[in-house]
Amino acid sequence: MSAYPPELEPFEALMRRGRPASPTRACPLGVCDGSGFLVDEATNTARDCTCRRGRIAASRAAALEGRIPKRYQGISFDRPPVLGMPETIVSEVRRYVRNLDARLREGRGLWLTGDVGTGKTSLAMLVSKAAIDSGHSVAIYSLPRLLNLIRDEVGGENSLLDLLDRLSSVDLLHIDDLGAQHTTPWRLEQLYSIVDARYQARRAIVATTNLMPAELAEQMGRRILTTVSEGEAGQTSQERKVVSDDSSEVVGKRIVSRLVEMCGDPLPLYGEDKRREFRARRVQSSDHID
Repeated sequence: MSAYPPELEPFEALMRRGRPASPTRACPLGVCDGSGFLVDEATNTARDCTCRRGRIAASRAAALEGRIPKRYQGISFDRPPVLGMPETIVSEVRRYVRNLDARLREGRGLWLTGDVGTGKTSLAMLVSKAAIDSGHSVAIYSLPRLLNLIRDEVGGENSLLDLLDRLSSVDLLHIDDLGAQHTTPWRLEQLYSIVDARYQARRAIVATTNLMPAELAEQMGRRILTTVSEGEAGQTSQERKVVSDDSSEVVGKRIVSRLVEMCGDPLPLYGEDKRREFRARRVQSSDHID
C-alpha cells in the first residue's frame, strides 16, 4: 500500500502501477495530458485529474450497452414526438437535464409511467443522451433485454458478479419497460440487487413503465408456472399459467420502494398512442403524393 495519499503520489509510483506513458485520448476538460493525471515535475508528484473518475467509469461500462438506439439518436426537446407532449411533464424532464450533473451526484433519478406510445421512452432517452453528451457513463436496457443478459451471463466467461458490479457502478442506468414481462424469482432477485446497490451508492436510475408503483410491485410478484402432464397414450402436454408468488411480491415492493425514494413519484403520461398518430399522418401524406 502506498504511503502517499491517493491524490498525491510520486510519479514513478504511478508509472509502476500502470499509468500510461503517453496520452491515450484528449482530456475532455482540457486540463491534463490525456492520461487522467496532473503531474507536478517540480515535486515529482501527481494527482488525479477531474476527468479520471469519468474515464474509470467509462472503462468499467465498456462492455455494457451505453449507446442511444438508432431510432432515438435524433431525439430533441424541439422535435416530435416531444413537441405536443404535456408541457408540465416535459418541463420536469428539462429541469432534470439542466441540473443533470447535480442530480447524478445526488443519485436522484427519474421515472415515467403511462400508456403505450405516449412518449415515455423518448423523454427517458433525452436524459440518457444528455448524460452521454456530458461524458457520463450510461447503460441502456429494456427490462426483458437486461434480464436475458443476466440469464446468459451465468456460467459465461465473465462472471455474473462482474456484470452486476458494472451495472451498479455506471453513472446512470436506464431501464425501459419495467414490469413488461413476468420473470423468475431468481432473476427478480438479481434485479433487486442492482437497484439496491445503486440505492446504497446513490447512483441514479431513469426508468419507464406502463404501471403505477403499487401495480408494478404486484406485477413483479407474478410468475409463469408451467406444469407438465402425461396422457394415457404417453403423450405429454404443458400448461402455462400466471400465478402470484408472495416472496417475489415482497421483492417487487422493495424494488419499487427504492425507486420511489431515488426518483420521486413517477411522471404520468397518458393519452393516445403517438406511434399510431405518426403512422396515420405518414399515410395521409403519402396519399397526397402524385
